[in-house]
Amino acid sequence: MRHNKKFNHLGRKAAHRSAMLSNMAASLILHKRIFTTVAKAKALRVYVEPLLTKTKEDTTHSRRVVFSHLQNKVAVKELFGDVATKIANRPGGYTRILKTGYRLGDNAAMCFIELVDYNENMLVEGTKKAAKTRRSRKRKTADAPVQEAAATQE
Repeated sequence: MRHNKKFNHLGRKAAHRSAMLSNMAASLILHKRIFTTVAKAKALRVYVEPLLTKTKEDTTHSRRVVFSHLQNKVAVKELFGDVATKIANRPGGYTRILKTGYRLGDNAAMCFIELVDYNENMLVEGTKKAAKTRRSRKRKTADAPVQEAAATQE
């Protein structure tokens, strides 16, 4: 029976999977966006988001916990420096997965996984859309007399 076995094993043994996710997380932190398969991106999101939450409290313990997962000094320094200041007031959802299509060789679903606060194009578009939307529709003043005249003729 496979009770309580919800995460994707990605066709790898545990040591290979943890090393791969560690390397992908370090690359995501350093480059802010990586190109990978959808299955790996979803597994990476589960792996990296708790680490990003840890960076909100800059203590020696949280740095050591994050380093034990990443094993990359440069990535930890970047994470607690630049990235932590950008995500300080965000309550969660630090990554975004954008599907790009299918790989030519094996038809695997491909995507970008990126840190949300580093894509300036998406940040600018989001503010424009919020300003335009309206719920109610105004009634035209020119239509009102025509309807009244039609009602009086009947």
